[in-house]
Amino acid sequence: MLGDSVQFSRILTELTLSFHIIYATIGVGVPLFIMIAHWVGIRKNDEHYILMARRWARGYVVSVAVGVVTGTIIGMQLSLLWPGFMEVAGHVIALPLFMETFAFFFEAIFLGIYIYTWDRFSRKKHLLLLIPVAIGGAMSAVFITVVNAFMNSPQGFEIIDGRLANINPIIAMFTPAMPTKISHVVVTAFMTVAFMLASIAAFRLLRGSNHVYHKKALFMTMKLGLVFSIATALIGDFSGKYLAEYQPEKLAAAEWHFETEEGAPLRLYGILQDGEVKYDIKIPFGLSILAYSNPNAEVIGLDQFEKDEVPPLYIHYFFDTMVTIGMLLLGVSALYYVAKRWRWKIANARWFLWLIVFSGPLAFVAIEAGWWMTEVGRQPWILRGLMTTAEAATSSEYVGLMIILFSILYFILGVGSVVVLNRIFRRNPVEKELAKYESQKGGDPA
Repeated sequence: MLGDSVQFSRILTELTLSFHIIYATIGVGVPLFIMIAHWVGIRKNDEHYILMARRWARGYVVSVAVGVVTGTIIGMQLSLLWPGFMEVAGHVIALPLFMETFAFFFEAIFLGIYIYTWDRFSRKKHLLLLIPVAIGGAMSAVFITVVNAFMNSPQGFEIIDGRLANINPIIAMFTPAMPTKISHVVVTAFMTVAFMLASIAAFRLLRGSNHVYHKKALFMTMKLGLVFSIATALIGDFSGKYLAEYQPEKLAAAEWHFETEEGAPLRLYGILQDGEVKYDIKIPFGLSILAYSNPNAEVIGLDQFEKDEVPPLYIHYFFDTMVTIGMLLLGVSALYYVAKRWRWKIANARWFLWLIVFSGPLAFVAIEAGWWMTEVGRQPWILRGLMTTAEAATSSEYVGLMIILFSILYFILGVGSVVVLNRIFRRNPVEKELAKYESQKGGDPA
C-alpha cells in the first residue's frame, strides 16, 4: 500500500500544480500588462489603453480568487502528502513560504484599492497603485520558486546523526538553481500572458469586431510577446548550462543522451523503442553548445548514473514540447511585428489571426510542459541527493479518494471561472464602455 500512496501522492500533486500553474501564471503576468496599458494610456492620452487596463483588472480579480483557493490547497497538500519533506522544509526553507503569503496580501490590498478608486484619483496617481500590485505578483512567484530551487539544489543545513544541524535559512534560499529558475518562471509568465491577451484580441477581430481597441490591444501584446519570447530563449540557454553543471542526469534524460561523449549532438523529437531512439532529428554538436557553449565539450551521459537515480526518460517529450512551442511563438510574434512595420497584408490575414488565437493556449501548454519536465526530471528525489519521494510521502490509504474529490473541485473552479469571465465581458462590451466613458469625459480627473 505504501507504493500506491507514493504514486497517488505524486499524481495528486501533479494534478494540483498543473491546475494552479494556469492561475499562478496569470497572477504573475497580468499586473504588468495592466500597468503598461495604463501608462501608455496616460502617455498617449488614449482612452482605449485606459479601458484595457480597467477591463483586464476586472477579469484579473476572478483569476486571483481561484488562485487563492488552489494556492491554499497546495500548502495543505504539502503537509498532508509529503510530511517527510515538510519536516525538513519547516526548519530550513519556511521563510520564503511565509514571504510568498505576505507578497500575495501586499498585491491583493493594492489591487483592491486600484479597482475601487477609479474616480477618486487622477490617472497618474492611480497608476502608482499598480506598482505594488505588479511587484507583489512577481514576488509571489519569486518566493515560491525559491522553494522549488531549494528542492533541486538543497543547501543551508547539515544532517548529523540523522538530525538537522547548522541551519541557515538565508543560504538555503540562495541556491545555485535560484537565479535561472526565478528568471525563467517570471519571464515565461510575462510571455504567456502576452500571447493570452493577444489571442483574445485576435479572436474578437475574427468574430467581426473591427474596433480599433482590439487592434491596439493586439499590437501591444504581440510586441511585448516578442520581447519576452526572446528573453525566454536566452534564459533557457542559461538553464541548460545550469543543468549541465548541477543536474546532469536531468539534462541527459531530457536529451536521451545515453553515453558520455565530446561534441554531443542535440536530439529533437523521435520515439524510444526497446532502448533505441528512432525518427529523431540530430543537431551536430548542439548539446555540447547548449551545455557549455563549446562544440567539442564533453557532456555527461546517463551511463554515469545508477539506474535508480535516472529520471523518467519521457521528460524528453516535455522538453521537445516546450522548446517547439517557444520557438513557434517567437516566430509568430516576430513575423507579426515585421508585417505591421512594413504593412504586409499577412498581419491581417484570417489564417494568421487564427494562428495568434491558438498561440495563447499553446503558451500555457508550454508552461505546463516546462513544469512537468522540472518536477518529473528531479525524480526519484524530492530533495535532490538527500530525500526520495518515497521517503517523504504519506502512508495514508485515502490519497486515491482525495484525487477524485480534488478533481471535481478543480473542474468546478475551472468551469466556474470561465463562466464568470464570459458573463462579465459579454455584459460590458468595449463599445458600451467607451460610450459610457465618453459621456463622462468632462468630469474625468485625467
